[in-house]
Amino acid sequence: MTFWLGLRLSLRGGREGAVRLALVTAAVAMGVTVLLSTVALYNAFRTTADRPCWECTTGSAPAGWALGAAPGAVLWNYRQDMYAGRPIKRLDVAVLGTQTPAMPSMPVMPGVPAMPGAGRHYVSPALADLMESVPHRQLAGRFPGTRAGLVGRAALSGPDDLVAVVGRTPAELAAMAGTVAVDTVATTPSADDTTALYEHGFGIAAVGLIVPLLVLIGTATRLAAARREARFAAIRLAGATARQINAIASADAALGALLGALAGIAAFQALRPALAGVTVTGSRFFPDVVAPSVPQYAAVVAGVPLAAAGAALWSLRRVRITPLGVAREVRASAPGWWRIVPLLAGLGLFAGPVFADGKEPDGVLVDAGLALIMVGLVVAGPWLTLLSARLVARVAPGAATLLAAQRLATDPKRAFRSVNGIVLAVFIGTAVAGIVPAVVTGQEAAGGGTLTPVMRASFGYGEATEGLPLPPATASELLAKIRAHPGVTVMPIHRRPGTGVSDRPPPCDPGPGCRPDFMLGHVVTCDALTAFPALGRCAPGRTAVAADFNRLLTADNMLSADRNLPLVDAANTAAPSGTAGLPLAAVLIHAGDPAVREDLRTLLTPYVARSGSAEAPRTFGEVAQARAVLLDQTERVALAIVALTLLVAGCGLLVSVTGGVVERRQSFTLLRLCGTPARTLSRVVLLETAAPMVLAALVAAAAGWGVAEPMVRRLAIKSAPAALPGPDYFLTVGGGMLAALLVVLAGLPLLKRVTAPDNARFE
Repeated sequence: MTFWLGLRLSLRGGREGAVRLALVTAAVAMGVTVLLSTVALYNAFRTTADRPCWECTTGSAPAGWALGAAPGAVLWNYRQDMYAGRPIKRLDVAVLGTQTPAMPSMPVMPGVPAMPGAGRHYVSPALADLMESVPHRQLAGRFPGTRAGLVGRAALSGPDDLVAVVGRTPAELAAMAGTVAVDTVATTPSADDTTALYEHGFGIAAVGLIVPLLVLIGTATRLAAARREARFAAIRLAGATARQINAIASADAALGALLGALAGIAAFQALRPALAGVTVTGSRFFPDVVAPSVPQYAAVVAGVPLAAAGAALWSLRRVRITPLGVAREVRASAPGWWRIVPLLAGLGLFAGPVFADGKEPDGVLVDAGLALIMVGLVVAGPWLTLLSARLVARVAPGAATLLAAQRLATDPKRAFRSVNGIVLAVFIGTAVAGIVPAVVTGQEAAGGGTLTPVMRASFGYGEATEGLPLPPATASELLAKIRAHPGVTVMPIHRRPGTGVSDRPPPCDPGPGCRPDFMLGHVVTCDALTAFPALGRCAPGRTAVAADFNRLLTADNMLSADRNLPLVDAANTAAPSGTAGLPLAAVLIHAGDPAVREDLRTLLTPYVARSGSAEAPRTFGEVAQARAVLLDQTERVALAIVALTLLVAGCGLLVSVTGGVVERRQSFTLLRLCGTPARTLSRVVLLETAAPMVLAALVAAAAGWGVAEPMVRRLAIKSAPAALPGPDYFLTVGGGMLAALLVVLAGLPLLKRVTAPDNARFE
């Protein structure tokens, strides 16, 4: 019965009750929409990560299929190809025999009805569209035969996946290094190291979003708490028990939260098509997996009203003590200087032990420093708000400034509470926006920028598992075909015989200037080297030198390769015999025309397959771009968190402003009766709500840069200029704070209406 009374008071509480209900509903709806969006993206990521990894299939008989293949097996050769920086998963298969009742069923990879026979192939829908949009010699020519059909989504991570399954004859696959016999296709998910990294990122995003959302919901449910406390205290004096007051207050808050949860679910459904286009891992998810589960929907519908009811009960704790508890105003103690200690300790870790010694940072110290900084930002906020209030009161003239400073100094914890979620988001956003541009710029500037259009094709290092260098005759044939293309410069990198790591110990003690002969496992001609000045130059009079190109040919990070440049100088020993009779380990090709690069990639495909190398020919710019895409996506997600948090903070400030105006209606009206202009009171409200937000953003940005700057120094590249956060960061933070302030300004007209002298009557 009491619960229904609470619902009736909420629905028939007049204009003030309707405004409170509408604000609570809108605040909860926004929070639920963002929460469901985060959950939906996480579900899509987990569904994709748990997909059976057919690419992880291993087999037997790497040296000869005829001796090791079991009846019903297929020959399997999986490797990656590349087109314009986009990876292509390529599987060449050969069916051994035919399926009969007496023979076990042949293994079939997901997404295709049967393994293609020789001269036929399957491609994914995205690859089929790409093949039709570019010339045949650039892409389609790599997949011989006719198309048998499309690869189904069971084999794909998303609609943008490029996958090809090519049928071959057993003899063709037997000639390719790395071919294995397979009788079972892997069905377990891949053990990818980046899965934990993405899950950690989702956790950080959850902290950056949920904290301000909880603050917003709590602020909304406590709207006009002082006036409600007085009314509930009057009801208690009339004979109501504390339990009955709790039921009335819970009904009031739970109704708004329930309506907000339902509205948030509806808003999420409208947002879901756009959400399916978000590329968290660098590619899109299938739209139908970007959705919360039914239990998650139920948890939101049930949990959000319960959380709102709990916040409402917490706001009425004084009424539960005694009906007159609301009259016992006790000023909270001022926050002390010690609140700044965790923040300074965290920043000190990054400025000192983490990066100062130039060694690889300790993961424990990094995590401890980040935790101290994030906790320190929240803990130090009230003390910094108190300091700013005292400073403003001393240096800024005017009645509005003095009134705002007095209220901030009276209760800095309450003033900072509505914006404490901002500090985490702005801190994370600033740190990421400070690091990403430096890394991306550094990769683009590696080698003075001259290596960006250079394509590298590695054939092998003398081990069957890593690929085998091309024989001299095959190498001469390939080099002649490459040089036949106009505008192309090629540098062959030959393998020295007997220079494996396990062949013999180094002839000198490791140290500065020591270059063990076994490390100089490659031979290059000095004439070819002159076209690639970033790699160095030979001493005068030499025609060929021994050099170590392992880092340049194997690194998937341009930063690590740049630290070793130049690779050739006057100290490199001469190779008297030149490159005659040496196998070809790799080629570096400079081609400025993208179309020519794709023609060359098609040309190199059979040679790479023959060598058994698992690496697709790609340019250094594509190597850097692959990492830059993920880094840029990380930055965009971080900036999206900042933008959403600032928007939520603006709504929270609007709710706080509205509640503060209603609670101080009597005092503000008396000030107006005494002659205070309404614009002065508006400046008071704006200052006391905007100041904590601006302060929180500035302190968080400074802390974020305090973390980013040592990392940028640690990743510094000698050929890269200094890089600052991009304009997107400043537009996001500046525009988000401006939008939050505009939202606050939208609530100021309420002040003029409720404090009009003509309405000067109070309960």
